[in-house]
Parts: sequence; structure tokens; C-alpha cells
Amino acid sequence: MAAKIMILNGPNLNFLGIREPHIYGSTTLKQIEDSCQVLADQLGISISFHQTNMEGELVNLIQSAHGKADAIIMNPAAYSFTSIALIDALKIFEGVKIEVHISNIHARDERHRHSITSSACTSVICGLGPYGYIAAILAAVQRLGQLPETIPPALHGLAAVGKA
Repeated sequence: MAAKIMILNGPNLNFLGIREPHIYGSTTLKQIEDSCQVLADQLGISISFHQTNMEGELVNLIQSAHGKADAIIMNPAAYSFTSIALIDALKIFEGVKIEVHISNIHARDERHRHSITSSACTSVICGLGPYGYIAAILAAVQRLGQLPETIPPALHGLAAVGKA
């Protein structure tokens, strides 16, 4: 059975490519979504990609994944540092949960350094730029037992995926 992964993006990520390119780069969220879809097609998995600026909507999306998705990949953006509601919703979801940050939050200013939502996640990927989403998909699929721990020869061409 092919993995089903929900990819969630929090506030202001709809302005990737425009907002603070010195931190987040010039890749747009649409380009990231397109790269994720290419990878999903190559892996034979299903993804759904969402972005919202509303905390409650993110909670609703996480809750909607219950029983329908095998994994959640989430860039909570600013809510990483403030949202108990996201932590509580993530704790309900029993599948793989991977938090993604485009920048290396540990090298940022004090208020952007400590993600509280990561406490409810299986793992965290940060500082890889847009490729962090690709790494998260591969990690989720591997954790779900649908990809070996090393990349098989048939997937060696994936190095170009994620370079939007």
C-alpha cells in the first residue's frame, strides 16, 4: 500500500521567494510543492500539500490526517515557537511526524532558535533550504518501511529533485 503524506506549511510561507530571501532563498512554495510532487510520483506515494496562515486551520488539517495519512511533514513557521495547540494536535496523530525548517533555526536569533512543536514530532530537519522537504519525504517513506535505509540504484537520479 502506497504511503500517504500530508505536507503542511504555516504562516507567511506563501511568500517564499519574496520574503527575506537572504534567509529563505528565492525558491517559491509552488516550486517546492512541484518538486515534492515529482518525488512522490517517482516513489509511487500520495501527497497532499497545504499552506495556511491560520493556526486553527493547521490544527484542523492535522486532525483530518487521523486515519487518512501515514505521515505529516510540517513547516509550522512562526507557530513553531508559540503553538501549544499544534503540539496537542500532533500528539493525537499516530503516524510519522517530521518538522521541517528551511533555515537553520539553531543559528538564528534567540526568538527563532527553539521550536516547541518539535517536541511532538518524530524528527526535525532544518537548514537544508527547500531540499529539506525532499529529505523529509524520503525519511518519512523510509520510516514507513517503504524505502530502504540506503538509496537503491533506481533512485540515484533523485539528486536533481528539489533544486527548484
